Amino acid sequence: MKRIEQRGLWYEEFETEVVYDHRPGRTVTEADNVLFTTTTMNPQALHLDAAFADTQPPYRQRLVNSMFTLSTLIGLSVGQLTQGTLVANLGFGEITFPHPLFHGDTLYCETVVTEKRESRSRPGEGLVTLAHTGRNQDGVIVVTATRTVLVRRAPEAS
Repeated sequence: MKRIEQRGLWYEEFETEVVYDHRPGRTVTEADNVLFTTTTMNPQALHLDAAFADTQPPYRQRLVNSMFTLSTLIGLSVGQLTQGTLVANLGFGEITFPHPLFHGDTLYCETVVTEKRESRSRPGEGLVTLAHTGRNQDGVIVVTATRTVLVRRAPEAS
């Protein structure tokens, strides 16, 4: 019987000018936000203090920690793109948060490969630059990030 193991893409499988939609999305809860914020030692009242946040224009409610939003954005892409094929996350380029995420919002991620090249110093591996976009359930962009990853090339067919 044939077996198929879920994995990310080998270097050769990444395509430019393709939008990779990552599903399912992730609905963010109050517990997610409070746990992440306190675990990472971030005392920002806009994440933790509902009474304070309710007095702060323009949103008048708690905001989801932007680092949680970024982490979830990347996490949503892993199963489809880099699970088991990633060697290293080499770095991030521009990251933006054009609109906040709130408790109860659902984050959806899409990725476009903007560049790829074989590694000059590491045979069997390649560099891929990814442009991630996160939208809420209404299609509003809440986060964008570019990152460069080092991924394995496909093993030789035996």
